[in-house]
Amino acid sequence: MATSEDIKKEFIRSGFTLVEEDEILETCVTLCINYSLKPSELVASWEIYHLNRQSTDQTVKNDEMDGFLLHLQNQQKEAMMKEEAGLHTYSNRDVDMLLDGIPEDTADEIVTTPTNKSQRLVPDSFDSVSRSRDYGYSTGKSVGHVTPFGQRGEKFVVKFRIGDVAAQSENGDNNDVENSEDDMIIKKVQTRRRCSLKVNGIGPEPGCRFMYDKTEDKLNALEKRIVRHADAFVASGLYEELVDPAVASQRSIFAVGMICCDGEGHLNDKSILLQSSAERTSGQRVPLDLNRLNQFSIFPGQIVAVEGQNPSGHYLTASKLVDTLPLTPTADVDLPPAKKQNLDQEALTLTDESRENSEVSFIIASGPFTTQDNLLFEPLNELLAHAKRKPPQLLVLLGPFVDSEHPEIEKGAVDATFSEIFQVEVIRRVQEYVEFMGSEVRVILVPSIRDANHDCIFPQPPFDIHIPDLEHQITSLSNPGTFEANQVKVGCCTVDVLKHLSVEEISRNPSGVPTDRMARLASHLLRQRSFYPLYPPPESLPYDSSIAPQALRISSIPDILLLPSKMIYFVKVLSIGEGEDAAKCVCVNPGRLSKGEGAGTFVELTYKGDPETVHASIISI
Repeated sequence: MATSEDIKKEFIRSGFTLVEEDEILETCVTLCINYSLKPSELVASWEIYHLNRQSTDQTVKNDEMDGFLLHLQNQQKEAMMKEEAGLHTYSNRDVDMLLDGIPEDTADEIVTTPTNKSQRLVPDSFDSVSRSRDYGYSTGKSVGHVTPFGQRGEKFVVKFRIGDVAAQSENGDNNDVENSEDDMIIKKVQTRRRCSLKVNGIGPEPGCRFMYDKTEDKLNALEKRIVRHADAFVASGLYEELVDPAVASQRSIFAVGMICCDGEGHLNDKSILLQSSAERTSGQRVPLDLNRLNQFSIFPGQIVAVEGQNPSGHYLTASKLVDTLPLTPTADVDLPPAKKQNLDQEALTLTDESRENSEVSFIIASGPFTTQDNLLFEPLNELLAHAKRKPPQLLVLLGPFVDSEHPEIEKGAVDATFSEIFQVEVIRRVQEYVEFMGSEVRVILVPSIRDANHDCIFPQPPFDIHIPDLEHQITSLSNPGTFEANQVKVGCCTVDVLKHLSVEEISRNPSGVPTDRMARLASHLLRQRSFYPLYPPPESLPYDSSIAPQALRISSIPDILLLPSKMIYFVKVLSIGEGEDAAKCVCVNPGRLSKGEGAGTFVELTYKGDPETVHASIISI
C-alpha cells in the first residue's frame, strides 16, 4: 500500500517540491488506492501532466489536484479502450442472422438488401459506463467505476398512471416496463406514422439583443397587460363599465387591476394592493380587503376583476373577485381584427372528426440529464435506449442539458467548453437516436436558463442547431415555446414557474372542501394567459421586459401544457371556465430525469383527440 512518505520521496527524487504538503499527500494516497497505482507510477503521471501544461514551476500545489484527477481519468479511459480493441462488434447483419435462424456457415452465400433505418433492430439497453468512453469530455468518477445510478435496483417502474391501461399496452406501455431492461431478446421496432409538426414562432430568435430593457419598458409591459385584460372583461358583456377603484363611491363598482404587495416581503392579508390602469383610470394603488370572500387565490402580478365598494376612497372591499380572462380558447384580444377573424374561421373549420384524428404519442423528459457525481449522461443514455424499445412519435427533451448548477460545471473542472460538451454528450446522442430510428420520429429540444452553453435570459431563444439532413427531425424551441403536432397544441416552459408561484401565492378555501394545490398553481397560467404571470419575478430569474410581453403570452389554451418543476411530478387535466364552454388542458410535470446521484422520472403520454381520453404514465428511470 502506498504511503505518504513513499509518495513524498518520489516527488523529491523527480525534482518537485510540495506546497500544502499534508493536503497534497493525503489526496495522492487516495488516488493511488482508487486507481491501483504505485508511488512511482503516480509521480510519472504527474510529470506527464506537468509537461502537458508547459509549466516551468517545479512545485506541486493543492489547487492543481482537480486537474490532475481528470488527467488520471483520461489515462484510465485510454487504457481500457486499448484493452477492448480486439472485441468483436456485432453488426445488424449478425443480429438478422440470429433472429431469422440463418445458419452461420451459409450466411456468406446469401445476398440481402440493406434494411431501412426505421426497421433496424433495437439493441439491448445501453451500458451507460461503456458508452461514455466514446465521449472524451465526461468527467467525474473513473470510467471503470460503477456509479450509484448504474447500481440502482429497480428500473423503469411506473409511479403513476392515468387513462385506460389496456389502451396504453397497445402503445407499448405494458405491465412489464420495469422488467424490460432484463429482456435479452432483441425485438424489431414497429414502424410508426410520422407526426406533423408546426412551430409557433412567438419567442426571441437566436442571437437576439437582450438585457437592454429600461424602466419605461417594464412600465409599458405592465400597463399593456392590465389594459388587455380590462378590454377583455368589458368585451365579454358580462360586466359593467370600468371604474377607478381609487375614487370614493357609495355604490358598488367594477374595477380591473394587478395584485401588488405593499412592501418587500411576501403577500399577506394586510398587504394586498390593487393597481389600476394609468391609461384608463388613475393608475393608483388602493388597499384591497378580501375578508368578505370565502374563496380566492392570488399572487403578485395577477390581473383580476373586482366588484366591491370604496366609500372612503382609501380601501376597496371586494364582494367578488374574478381571476379568469373571459376568452374563448382560440381568441386573442391583442391581435388585429383580420387575424382574429382568420382564427375564428379556423376554429369553425376544425370539425369533430379532425379533432378525433388528432392523436400523437410523446416521451417527455426534463433535465438535468446527468447525475451530480459525474458528466457521463447515463440517464440520457437510458432514456434514449427506452425510446428505441418503445418509440414515440415525438421525443420532447426539456433543459437544462449542460446544467450550470452541476458541481463539475460550477468548479470548472472540465477539459472542454460548455458548447463542446453539449454537442458531444447531448446532440451526438440525439443524432444517433434519430439516425437509428429513421424518419418516423421527431425530437424537440427546449433550453433552460440553467444551460451553461446558452443565453441566460428569459424569455429565451432556441438553440442554434443545424444538422444537415436532420433539421426536419431535430427541432429547437424557444423558452417558453408552443408547437402543434398532429393538430395537438402543446405549450412548454422550463422555468420552474410552479415553484415560484407556490412561494408567493396566498389562498383561502371553504373549510372541509378538498383542494388540489398543484392543479390550482398550474391553472393560474391558463387563467392569466401567460407562461409567467408572476411579477415582480425573483432576483434569480433573468427577466427581460423588452422581449417578454409577446413571448410569454398564451394566445390560445393548449391541449397539453408542459411545466417541468422540482415539485412533485404529476399529470392532471385542468378545466378553465364553467359548464360546456369550459376549456380543458392536460398539464404535465415530468419531474427531473436525474435527482442528485440517483434516477428521476419521465412521462410517456398518448393524446387521443381529447384531454379526457389521454393515456399517460410517469416512469422512474
